Amino acid sequence: MDICLVNIDNNSNKSLKPTSVIGMLWLQTHFEDTQWEALSNNQVIISKENSKLLIKDAISAGLTIKSFSGVSMLDVFQKKN
Repeated sequence: MDICLVNIDNNSNKSLKPTSVIGMLWLQTHFEDTQWEALSNNQVIISKENSKLLIKDAISAGLTIKSFSGVSMLDVFQKKN
């Protein structure tokens, strides 16, 4: 997985988390330099509409994207530990 999107509220806003070097580099080409620190600290939140565009673009570039609800993401982390 290169980029992970996690639902953070009922409006389907998503937290954007790069999970690989390729994912981070790809995101850096799509965001302004001033936003790179927020990207690396998992502090970027995007709307449902923008996440759909990002997913489509990233998949066409060959990246692996996963989208989770907050609950299912918690399950993924618990299973790893």
